[in-house]
Parts: sequence; structure tokens; C-alpha cells
Amino acid sequence: MELKITKIEYYHTTVADQPGEAYKFLSQLAGVGINLLAFTAVPVGPTVTQLTIFPEDSAQLKHEAAKIGLALDGPHKAFLVQGDDELGALAEIHRKIYEADVNVYSASGVTDGKGSFGYIVYVKSQDFETAAAALGL
Repeated sequence: MELKITKIEYYHTTVADQPGEAYKFLSQLAGVGINLLAFTAVPVGPTVTQLTIFPEDSAQLKHEAAKIGLALDGPHKAFLVQGDDELGALAEIHRKIYEADVNVYSASGVTDGKGSFGYIVYVKSQDFETAAAALGL
């Protein structure tokens, strides 16, 4: 797979940090036909978890969320990097952003165990277009 970098939008909401909350949220999205590119859940306090979703189709998400009364914060922007898992692949992405004098304030990735990877890169909103240009987008 050739290295592919795309601009993506993400949204988040907070839920009580207790069993089943992510399940309820994700089931609600699936029930209205929302397909996700990525999902994260991170504790943001002793009793609260932030759920972040990266929808395949932001317009569909906005439409369906409004219909069911789902409160989401966003859209926010990030980069989705997908490609072959090879030594130094992430370093090269970071080099390009660094050379544009942009700080990566968060990133997360995973391999599929079969030779490919996915990686999400977050930069501050005021630096997004500069980083995009540095990545050739």
C-alpha cells in the first residue's frame, strides 16, 4: 500500500467513566449508519471519559446527530496516515511537520500485524494548513 495521508475531521463528547458508556455511544452511531475511520476513549478526569470519533462522512454524522439529539464538539481537524509498516515511516511524517516549524501535540497509531499501519496526527488548528502543505496536501 502506498503511503496515503488525508485530512480528516473528528468530534468528541464526554461520558461518565463507567462500564457500557462507550458501547452505548458506539451502538447509537451504528444504529443510524455512521461508519468510523477511528475511535479513541481517554479519561479526562476521575469520573469522565472523552470519546473521540473520526467519521467516514462528517456531513452524515452532523445530520444524524442532529436528528437524534447527540451533542458533539467539532468538527476539528487531524491527519490520517495509512501505509505500509516500514522502519522510519512515522519519523518521516514528523520530519516534514517539524521542518514546517509546526508542533505535533498528539498522535496515535497502530499496525494491523500484516504489514500496514494507521496513524492519526493532531496539530493546533492555526497550524493545520501549514502542516498540510508540508505533507503535500
